[in-house]
Amino acid sequence: MTGQDWIEKDFYAALGVPKDADDAAIKKAYRKLARKYHPDQNPGDTAAEDRFKEIGEAYAVLSDAKEREQYDAIRAMAGGGARFSAGPGGNGGGAGFEDLFGGMFGGGAPGGSRVRYSTGGAQGAAGFEDILGSMFAGGGGPQGYGGTPRPRAGGDVAAATTLPFRQAVEGSTLTFSVDGRQVTTRIPPGVRDGQKIRLRGKGRPGLGGGPAGDLVVTVHVTPHPVFTLDGTNLRVTVPVTFAEATLGATISVPTLDGSTVKVKVPAGTPAGRTLRVKGRGVQGTKTTGDLLVGVQVAVPQKLSKAAREAVETFAAETDGEDVRADLVRQAAE
Repeated sequence: MTGQDWIEKDFYAALGVPKDADDAAIKKAYRKLARKYHPDQNPGDTAAEDRFKEIGEAYAVLSDAKEREQYDAIRAMAGGGARFSAGPGGNGGGAGFEDLFGGMFGGGAPGGSRVRYSTGGAQGAAGFEDILGSMFAGGGGPQGYGGTPRPRAGGDVAAATTLPFRQAVEGSTLTFSVDGRQVTTRIPPGVRDGQKIRLRGKGRPGLGGGPAGDLVVTVHVTPHPVFTLDGTNLRVTVPVTFAEATLGATISVPTLDGSTVKVKVPAGTPAGRTLRVKGRGVQGTKTTGDLLVGVQVAVPQKLSKAAREAVETFAAETDGEDVRADLVRQAAE
């Protein structure tokens, strides 16, 4: 994405949020639109695919505080998105390129003449990208004294992608387009929703022998209906019957690969206890996480006559046992 792209593209409009929207509002808008226009939901729809890319591009910039600040500054200087005029006779109602930068750097030479800035083409003249690069990358002009180019690092490129939960856990290979070239990278297993991955040297090339910039990829993960990610561990909540929790049982628990694993529920297991299955979490290069099984005691909504009588008998046998005694005591401390 070039500096001119930032001037012409309204990322706030792309996400349908106001310019003063906070991070939560921006993230909410992105998730809603990403689900709507995701290629998996619109197979073969090129318009939806373009819209999805536009949404991802906008979120990648607005979700990064530093890039959003720079984007807002550039748009403000450009009057909200008008293209800079390369000559003195620009459109009425908007400052031309020379008026804008002339006002910033001294207001022009004596006698009313203005400093001329080239938007590219003339050898030895700073183009629009060079000027913006020096403003926001901390560098000087493109050339040093005597016409010797000064080394300057290339700019970073922001991108965004949305992965299904399974791909996020297992890792995925993705290809991004950076200034007309394809960059293929491996997203590591266990990537979290909202995590940023920085690919060194995959951004824009440097100037005068300077190092290339980075490609910064923001990864968003589609939620799974059963599993959640906890570091390198996977979490799943499994319902058990009152009898299983009270008397103990061996139950089958689903795993992410589609199989099941046998888990022993000890007698007297309370609701909310977590049982651990070693090595069934995220498989990394150095370590493998675990499967954390949360126990949830299922309460039947309807009881047969015999079942109700059995529960009533149990209640009578345990009458006088105050299960909340410790809670009341601790609350009084």
